[in-house]
Amino acid sequence: MARMVNCVVLGHEAEGLDLPPYPGEMGKRIYTSVSKEGWQKWVSHQTMLINEYRLTPIEPKARKFLEEEMEKFLFSGGATMPEGYVDPNK
Repeated sequence: MARMVNCVVLGHEAEGLDLPPYPGEMGKRIYTSVSKEGWQKWVSHQTMLINEYRLTPIEPKARKFLEEEMEKFLFSGGATMPEGYVDPNK
């Protein structure tokens, strides 16, 4: 039986992650509060940020930015959209 969590991203109960997707306390917080679907939404948003801002995730400044955006996206209900970004799905 799948582990269920009350997903803070989706706002309802959904299937939880199999393992913490991030190290440390942040990973534990994500594991207990974010569903697989919610995490995939973040991964898609993160990919868009990396592409639009031309980030190199190995650089400390880029990692810090992505970590801050991850916290906002998952737990604060908001995230930065690049200036002038147009959703290709619309």
